[in-house]
Amino acid sequence: MNIVVIDDDRLVAMSLKTILEASDISVLATGHSGADAIALYEEYRPDVILMDIRMEGMTGIEAGKQILADHPEAKILYLTTFSDDEYIINALNMGAKGYILKQDFEGIAPALAAVMRGQTVFGEKIIGKLPELMKTPETFDYEAHGITDKEREILTLVAAGRSNKEIASELFLSEGTVRNYLSSLLDKLGLRDRTQLAVYYYTEIKR
Repeated sequence: MNIVVIDDDRLVAMSLKTILEASDISVLATGHSGADAIALYEEYRPDVILMDIRMEGMTGIEAGKQILADHPEAKILYLTTFSDDEYIINALNMGAKGYILKQDFEGIAPALAAVMRGQTVFGEKIIGKLPELMKTPETFDYEAHGITDKEREILTLVAAGRSNKEIASELFLSEGTVRNYLSSLLDKLGLRDRTQLAVYYYTEIKR
């Protein structure tokens, strides 16, 4: 495996080179800025580019975006001391192959091997954040429509195809109470029946 290492801390870059070459990984070059990353990728076309994120001038994210714009097949693995949510989201959205923390030195070589096999790799601390980060935010203003938390739960279950009996069982309510909540929801949203309610959910709330 041939890689390029980019880190603005020259000592860290050399340490990574030593560690990785001990694992039979060939480090073709090391660089220390986003501009270095772009130039060295063009020169060497490595299998993977292992890159820091926070660097003076052009960040690793900015450099990665430019590399991927010119070479969509490029494999970029970010290595950083920061598990900042914004960085994780940016790395995911731009098509990076992974995001791992520098503290996990033992995991770097296996992560590179996984990227070479076509996998996307995230360290344990990052993986724990992914489900929450990848949720699609709802922008619908329930409060403006006077919809309570319980009505919101019932609306979601109706949209999922649950019957009144199933909703009652899941939320520990009586069927009569579920019917009352449904009636209130229909009035608040100006809808006629549960079918319209389900359609409304997918066209106006989860669009």
